Amino acid sequence: MRQIALRLQALNCAIDLDALLAATPAASGRSIGRPLVADALVAAGHAVDRRDAFDRLLGTDQPAFVPRCGPDVAQVVAAITRAGGIASLAHPGLLATDDRIPGYAASGLSALEVRHRDHSSEDEERYRRLAATLGLAVSGGSDFHGPQEGRMPADGVDWSPGAVTLGAEDFAALEARVPARPSSDDGLARKANPSA
Repeated sequence: MRQIALRLQALNCAIDLDALLAATPAASGRSIGRPLVADALVAAGHAVDRRDAFDRLLGTDQPAFVPRCGPDVAQVVAAITRAGGIASLAHPGLLATDDRIPGYAASGLSALEVRHRDHSSEDEERYRRLAATLGLAVSGGSDFHGPQEGRMPADGVDWSPGAVTLGAEDFAALEARVPARPSSDDGLARKANPSA
């Protein structure tokens, strides 16, 4: 975030990052990322709305974009799976990294977000075929990141939770990907007999 703030300052689009960080305590459960920076740009008058902030400043290949750093895909997928979750690649149509998806699948990815508010019907069909080819389940979502204020784009598409849904068949296939957890009895048996 600090790197992004420095780049924005150099572009004469300064935001008060310290105030943004202070207003979003870790205990709130909200992530501190580009959507909040976009909101700060809107509040400071440097962007009309979030979409404008991403299109001109924060999106991939834009002047204030800073790539994420951290664990690789395999590590993230393993952590999600250990926690009992389903690892799904979010909004691939916005990432422009289709060539990497087979590698993500090989790293243990469970699903591909085919249903997304910004995917066209052509995108959805392409990603549905790719998911089937790679043996991935289909997921979907509205990409909701917090309060709706300032989130409704000019096209009027709804961002709220539940605005994008999966059909019953897709949901059942996704639900079937929930990792099996050993029962507490299995865990006790292993402790008593480690070779089991």
